[in-house]
Amino acid sequence: MHNNLKNRINIEDKKIINGKTDVNQLVPFKYKWAWEKYLASCANHWMPQEVSMSRDINLWKNPIGLSEDERRIVKRNLGFFVTADSLAANNIVLGTYRHITAPECRQFLLRQAFEEAIHTHAYQYIVESLDLDELEIFNAYNEIESIKLKDEFLIPFINVIADPNFKTGSTKNDQILLKSLIVFACLMEGMFFYVGFTQILSLGRQNKMTGAAEQYMYILRDESMHCNFGVDMINTIKLENPHLWTKELKEELIYLFEKAVELEYAYAEDTMPRGILGLNSSMFKAYLRFICNRRCQQIGLEPIFANQENPFPWMAEMVDLKKERNFFETRVIDYQTGGTLNWE
Repeated sequence: MHNNLKNRINIEDKKIINGKTDVNQLVPFKYKWAWEKYLASCANHWMPQEVSMSRDINLWKNPIGLSEDERRIVKRNLGFFVTADSLAANNIVLGTYRHITAPECRQFLLRQAFEEAIHTHAYQYIVESLDLDELEIFNAYNEIESIKLKDEFLIPFINVIADPNFKTGSTKNDQILLKSLIVFACLMEGMFFYVGFTQILSLGRQNKMTGAAEQYMYILRDESMHCNFGVDMINTIKLENPHLWTKELKEELIYLFEKAVELEYAYAEDTMPRGILGLNSSMFKAYLRFICNRRCQQIGLEPIFANQENPFPWMAEMVDLKKERNFFETRVIDYQTGGTLNWE
């Protein structure tokens, strides 16, 4: 009996990566923030088909319901998003989950992977509802340059940690994993989705495409949680492994952040060649620099761009929106079933 007790979990042996304890034993908790975020995500559960698309369908079918520029925004956004969340799910399921040794974090990652599936479902539901050309939309990441370049930027960071031969435990590989986590939390989920979110939610604010906009609003809320969880996990890895946070790694990250801003701005210009919805692409340049500075600060990097203001303060309200009221009035439902959330 005494020998068996020696095998019980020692909470101090728990680590986000390279932990020495049984990953199947969730408790005792060491990372309560991860468990709390898991519970908060569960409390915000939603499904796409709960949102009516009837107003969107009528508007889309009306030849003068939307301008060509507005239709371009919708199709370009769906073209990026329909495959982006699949990439995110692959990254979690095939890569990240395998290398994270804290069961509380793994629990959140499982929930996150399911939410990525819900998001892909939502985009498919919008595409089907509007009777769009599925082959055109789902293959946009091979055919539309601004979408293709964003995905090509991300894919190497998926492939390296999804390689069955990749193992953590060395400084080099632990830095590769940390860099991959930062790219996904801060650049993909924390930046590459934000032009699209702003555009579709701007349509919703003008009472257009309200069913799609409501779903994007829930997806924005989910992605904000994914980003915040990723930041907490990154910062904890840094605390537990300070030797990983080298000058060389920080310089490489700054290059990647700058490249991500450039790619997302090119996407903004492609989706919005002319000013529309009270927006123009130069506003997105300021917005992306503002977001980039924010993400840098969240993980302990110096801001890259000087004095950037947020040109879209209403976007913060969208993230903060609790579900007591439905912004787009497409249905009446108290969305959040429990817990209170604190957003950035």
